[in-house]
Amino acid sequence: MMPCCPGMKGAMSVPLQRSSDRQNQVRINLFKIASKKDKVNFAMKKTFIETQTHEMDSIRSILRDYYGRHLKSSSDLTQKACCTEESLARFASILEMIPGEVKARHYGCGCPVPDDDLTGLRVLDLGSGAGVDAFILSFLVGPNGFVSGIDMTDEQLDVATRNTAAVMERFGYDRPNVRFERDFIEMASSVPDQSIDIVVSDCVINLSPRKDLVFQTIYRILKEGGEFYISDIVADRRVPDSIRNNSEMIAECLGGAEYEHDWFDVMRDSGFQDPRIISRREVQRDVLGEPIIFSSMTVRGFRFADPLDRRCEDYGQIATYKGSISGLPSRFMLDDHHMFETHRPVPVCRNTARMLKESRLGNHFDVTAPIRHFGLFPCGPAVSSSSTQNGSCC
Repeated sequence: MMPCCPGMKGAMSVPLQRSSDRQNQVRINLFKIASKKDKVNFAMKKTFIETQTHEMDSIRSILRDYYGRHLKSSSDLTQKACCTEESLARFASILEMIPGEVKARHYGCGCPVPDDDLTGLRVLDLGSGAGVDAFILSFLVGPNGFVSGIDMTDEQLDVATRNTAAVMERFGYDRPNVRFERDFIEMASSVPDQSIDIVVSDCVINLSPRKDLVFQTIYRILKEGGEFYISDIVADRRVPDSIRNNSEMIAECLGGAEYEHDWFDVMRDSGFQDPRIISRREVQRDVLGEPIIFSSMTVRGFRFADPLDRRCEDYGQIATYKGSISGLPSRFMLDDHHMFETHRPVPVCRNTARMLKESRLGNHFDVTAPIRHFGLFPCGPAVSSSSTQNGSCC
């Protein structure tokens, strides 16, 4: 017989690899590549987490020492950001019942207390310090409400805790309606999900290097229709390293302040689609030779599982304030550009309509149902151009 084609014999002596074997080998190789990538990604994530943890621990150490050992009263502050007397002026009659030791260690930049009726609500104060705002709120929510304060500084917590009994007695409460606990504002691990009506904070969130975690935690613990109402320091630009890495500037609420546009982005990314500015005022400029402006800003944001519109949309809705909030018989201010006079119908965008109808404010407003979509709502200007760009959609 004629031999096979030249070279065929040698070729046939090598076993042919079946298609299924080749596919399995490809899978194995891909798995090895993916495993290597996973290891690299894990290592990168581990390094990132360790870096973030180290930064957070370092800042916490600075703050504990500054607020626990260095500061004994607001007169020890060297900067102007955390020494407002807004709460002290607005609630002077309540503060008469709060011990001087507590008031002396109050470091705030605004007044994070809503205007409306807070009776019976559950409130959380993030970074409650010596307890001034928490005690004010404990009076406002009444004996059937409850206020929790969390802070990481033992010395501050000691002041708040040892004065609680005296404050409750002066308020005429049979049992305490306020509690202070050691916890971190990034986690609030002692607070159950969707258990809080209002989260407040006064010049504290700027101190956290993980503001994203703070607002994610706020979203977690708020009830449906609940809100945050916070005062804090923001900057008109991203804070330069000369200020951001200065321990004293960090402790005095300037070093960790967020560029205001970034600050509102963090809120939106955490689920608060349409945060509203209540007020703002400049507190300091041109720090350490840097051309920068720091402002105190008070903002509110509502938690809704069904997200608010990204823009102010017109659905032909009307809101009318009933004048039923105690102490506010003539008008109610939702934010810096929504003032509602009693019994006066006001056209509103759908976001504003939902805030007024689907929150505790619903008891005090008549809000008409959506008719149809008419396009963007013709919003008026806010108090400042920065407010319009940063905060609410309208």
